[in-house]
Amino acid sequence: VLYKRLQELAFLNSGVQITFLDERNGEGGDFKYERGITEFVEHLNRASDPLHSDVISIVGEKDGCQYEIALQYSTEYTENVQSYVNNIHTIEGGTHVSGFRSARTRTLNNYGKKENLLKNNALSGDDIREGITAVISVRVPHPQFEGQTKTKLGNSEVDGIISNGVGEQLAKYLEENPR
Repeated sequence: VLYKRLQELAFLNSGVQITFLDERNGEGGDFKYERGITEFVEHLNRASDPLHSDVISIVGEKDGCQYEIALQYSTEYTENVQSYVNNIHTIEGGTHVSGFRSARTRTLNNYGKKENLLKNNALSGDDIREGITAVISVRVPHPQFEGQTKTKLGNSEVDGIISNGVGEQLAKYLEENPR
């Protein structure tokens, strides 16, 4: 458990080196990831066949809320979205995840219509969940979690910040990388 959590923290805090040693059996390792959550997505997709070679990276800040998102699609059938607020794993998601999902659906629909890829049909959120691996990491000055376990972010302003930031940067990525 500690090994996985320390590796996760190293992914979330790019450039930080964390050393782990289990003195009972001599097992352990050093964790240091210069590209942070981009490498986290590559790690999560290590046994998958990616549909695009590069991991899409989205970074920004607004009103004191810093966000970093990395995503890549693969041939898998499942959705794998890992979300974090101030390095706390929010397994139930929250407003940062809903902002990400709505921006992704809106942006892909807009791009598909503009490029005549969708004709008269629009994509739903379910249509574009399949095969995505994403890590969403936000730093919020005053997080409001739902419940005592801190597994879901409730700050309503974070939804709009993430939705706008992801929408702008994903649209730019699609324009620059049409394939």
